Amino acid sequence: MRQGYIPGFIAGFSQVQIVGTCDKLDDPNAPVWTKVHLTNVEAFGGGTLAYDPTNNNVAPHIHVAVGLKEHSAVGHTSHLLSAHVQFLTEMLVIEVAAPQSTASANPTSTTFRFCGSTPPDLPDRPVEAKRVG
Repeated sequence: MRQGYIPGFIAGFSQVQIVGTCDKLDDPNAPVWTKVHLTNVEAFGGGTLAYDPTNNNVAPHIHVAVGLKEHSAVGHTSHLLSAHVQFLTEMLVIEVAAPQSTASANPTSTTFRFCGSTPPDLPDRPVEAKRVG
């Protein structure tokens, strides 16, 4: 499988790392490069999968909302960086055969962008999905 999407998943994670900070942001429009480590959470999320030709792998772009079980399920929402499944995960992964999408690191974003040929009249900017070909 080279590309697809995860319309939704539920999971219990013993630990998870998501993008975030407790510090005041100097520039609220700039990407956040730090991570927050949380333990013993329930999670709901979804995202996309696209082939990364630079690293020759499938790159996930997953957003997740997690609730801390021992803190009244207080919530955090961000990009999922890593997680350890505690018991199980219920997840649908839908393969997309066409059109082709690729992922590459975007230096101005904390996420991956889906890219291909950009029409000359459009600026090169991060987009959620772009048709190739």
